[in-house]
Amino acid sequence: MWKPSVCTKDCPDTCGLLVKVENGKITRVKGDPDHPFTRGFICKKAGYFPEHVHNEDRILTPLKRSGPKGSGQFSPISWDEALDRVAGKLKETAEAHGPETVLPYLYAGHMGLIQRNAGHAFFHKLGASRLLGTICGPAAAAGFQATLGSGPSTDIESAADSDLIIIWGNNTLTTNVHAWPFFKQAVKKGARLAVIDPYRTRTAKEADTHLMPMPGTDAALALGMMQVLIEESLIDRDYLAGNSVGFDGLARRAAQYPPEKAASICGVPAAGIRDLALAYGRARAPFIRTGWGPARQLRGAMAMRTIACLPVLVGAFKKQGGGITRGVGGGPADLTRLTRPDLCPKDTRAVNMVELGNALTRLDGPPVKLLYNYMSNPAAVAPQSALVNQGLMREDLFTVVHELYMTDTALYADIILPGASFLEMTDIYRCYGHNYLRMARPVIPPVGESRPNLSIFQALAGRMGYEEEVFNLDEETLIRGFMEEDHPTLRGIDHDAFNREKAVRLNIAANPYAGGFNTPSGKAELLSKTWEKQGLDPLPCGKVQRDPDGKGKYGLELITPPHHLFLNSAFNEIPELRKLAGRAGVMIHPDDALKRSIDQDSLVRVFNDRGECRLHAEVTRDTRPGLLVAEGLHWPRLTPGGKGANQLTSQRLTDQGETCAFHCSLVEVEKD
Repeated sequence: MWKPSVCTKDCPDTCGLLVKVENGKITRVKGDPDHPFTRGFICKKAGYFPEHVHNEDRILTPLKRSGPKGSGQFSPISWDEALDRVAGKLKETAEAHGPETVLPYLYAGHMGLIQRNAGHAFFHKLGASRLLGTICGPAAAAGFQATLGSGPSTDIESAADSDLIIIWGNNTLTTNVHAWPFFKQAVKKGARLAVIDPYRTRTAKEADTHLMPMPGTDAALALGMMQVLIEESLIDRDYLAGNSVGFDGLARRAAQYPPEKAASICGVPAAGIRDLALAYGRARAPFIRTGWGPARQLRGAMAMRTIACLPVLVGAFKKQGGGITRGVGGGPADLTRLTRPDLCPKDTRAVNMVELGNALTRLDGPPVKLLYNYMSNPAAVAPQSALVNQGLMREDLFTVVHELYMTDTALYADIILPGASFLEMTDIYRCYGHNYLRMARPVIPPVGESRPNLSIFQALAGRMGYEEEVFNLDEETLIRGFMEEDHPTLRGIDHDAFNREKAVRLNIAANPYAGGFNTPSGKAELLSKTWEKQGLDPLPCGKVQRDPDGKGKYGLELITPPHHLFLNSAFNEIPELRKLAGRAGVMIHPDDALKRSIDQDSLVRVFNDRGECRLHAEVTRDTRPGLLVAEGLHWPRLTPGGKGANQLTSQRLTDQGETCAFHCSLVEVEKD
C-alpha cells in the first residue's frame, strides 16, 4: 500500500513522497508525481528512508549511561524511569542553580512546524536559557532584507523563462535538485547557465561559465559586475528612478571596483567578470539563484546585500523569468499557541547556538548545568567542536538527547530518549524552496518505544506539574488552529486538498517584487538608511575579512560545503550511503599538494589553533590554489582520529544575523 508523505530534512525542496508499507513496514519510498514542484523524483538519499526507519542500529528504548561519558556504554530503561529522571534533574537543577542553567539545543533535524517547535513552551515555562537559532540562514536573510526587504523572493519556477541563469554559491544538483528541471527548461530554450562557486561542484561542471572566486570575495565580484553594467549603460535608469533609492551612492562605490581590481581581490580573471557582467546586462530576463555559501563569511550579510542589488540595476523584476531567489515560501506565521513565548520570564538570558562551545566551557553567571539536545548533532555540526566536546565531557553537566541513532552527541548523553522518525508522526510543513504547503500523517506507528517530540515534552510537562492548555494539545488540533490564521499567504488556498495531504499552492506571487519592496522606503534600497543608523556601511562594500585567528599563521582557506550523499550530519546512519560516500576527504589543488609532498589518497592532518582533523587527500583541479574543500559532514567518530572538520571552524559571528562564518577558516595541511 502506498501512502503520501513529505521529506522533512533541512532542504529547500521539501519533496512530496509516496511510501510503500507492507505488513507494517516501510519497504520503498519514491517521489510523488502529483507534487507540483518536486514532480515525482527524489534525491538518492531519500531513497534510503526505509533503511533510516528500519535499521538495526536505531535506538528503540530509553537508555541510561552506564559507563564513562563518551564511551557509548548505556543500559535500557523504561520510559517512566527515563522521564522521572529527566524531570527530577530539571527540577533539581532549576532549584539549586536557577532555571537559566538549563540550555535547550535544537535545530532542523525535523522541519515540521509542530515537532520542531514542540519544546519551546516547555522551556519557556521552566525559565531555561533561550537559544538563538541563528546558525544557518539569518545572515543571508539580513543581507537580502537590507536591499530588497523581508518576505519571499522570486519563485524558482520563474527561471524556466529566463535567458541567463546565474547560480551563485549554490550547488543545485546536490542541495536544491528540484530547481534543476526549471533551469534545464530555460537552457533548452537557449538560456546560458553560469555558476559562481569557489570550487568545481557537480553543478559547476554543467555550466557554460564557471567563475571560481576565493571565499569571502563575492561582494567584490558583484561590485565589479556593477561597474561594468554602469559604465556600459546596461542599467535600467527608468526602473531605478521609480523603484530604488541610493543609486548615485552605489554608482560611486561600484566605480571603485573595476574588473581589474575585483579580479585582484577575487582571484578570477578580469575578463571573466566583464564577460559575465555584459551577459547579465544584455540578457532579456536574467535570474540569480543564491545559495548560503556567500553568507558563511564574517561579512556574509554584506555579500548577500551586494548581490541582491544586481537585479535592481537591470530592472530584472519587471521581466518574466527575471529576478533573484534566496528563499521563498510562507504559510502559518503565528505559532504562539504552540510556542507560548508569554510563559518565558522577562529578561531570560539568550545563548547563541553558534557559541555552544563557549556556553559549555566558559559561560558563567550562571554556568550551564543541564543540556537538553534534540533535532541536532552539535558534536558534529557546531563550530569549534573541540570546545563543544570538552564541555560535553564535564561530569557536572547532565545531558539529555532525543535521538534515533548513536550520534557523536548521543555518546555524551546521560539519558537518551528514542525519537520517532518523520514517517511516524503528524506535522505540517512549510518550505523555503517553493511556494507549497503540506501536512503529513504517520505512514506507520512509531517503531519500538520511540515517541514524537510533542509527546515527550507533554509527558515531561505533566511530571513538572505544568497545566497550561498547550501541554495537552494534539497535532491535529494545532494544525487546524494554524490553518485558521488570517495570514496573506493562506488566503484562498485549497483546504480540502490540504486535509487530504496534498501540496497546496500558497497565495504568493511568482514575482513578489512586482508591487514594491517590503523595505522602510517601499523601494529597493541600494543605500540602506537602516544599516547607516546601526553604524554600518549603508552601501555595498567589497572589503574582505579573513579568519582573524589564522591570519599570518596559516596559508590555506577551508570551506566545508555539503556532501552529495549527506545532509549536514544526517544519513551517516545508513551503512550503504557511507560506503558510497567513501572516506572523509579534502580536495587540494596539485600546486598546494606538491609544495607539501601530499599524494593522492594520502592521509593528511588539517589543523589550525582551534583543532585538527584527519582526512584523505583528493588532489584535484576542481579546487583552486589556496583553497581546501572538505565536503561533509561525516560523523567524526567514523573518521580517522575521531575528529571532524568542525574542529577547524570558529564561533565568530557574521556582520549581521549572528550566523556562523563556517566558510571563513584559515588552516594548514600536512601529510600525516
